[in-house]
Amino acid sequence: MNDLLAKALQGVDPDAPGAFWQIFANLLHLVPWAAMFWWNLLFIAIGALLGRWRGHTAEGVAWAAVLGPIGWLVVLFRHRRKQRVLPPPLPR
Repeated sequence: MNDLLAKALQGVDPDAPGAFWQIFANLLHLVPWAAMFWWNLLFIAIGALLGRWRGHTAEGVAWAAVLGPIGWLVVLFRHRRKQRVLPPPLPR
């Protein structure tokens, strides 16, 4: 924890007016953005497949994009979309 705090406070005067934003920027530089991007694409792809299987493709993508793997559970526990039964065509 001390190491993380040292990285966050590197080059920051805690008494300066913009210290919060500088600490925030330092913490954002520590996030592995490339890995997060690829993991998010994987979560969305699996959410799309699960959503297609359950009849809610767009919702599967949306829930997976917002909640990641927890969104998969939301899609899985939703009811399947029932096929609309159309009446037979009228004779001419």
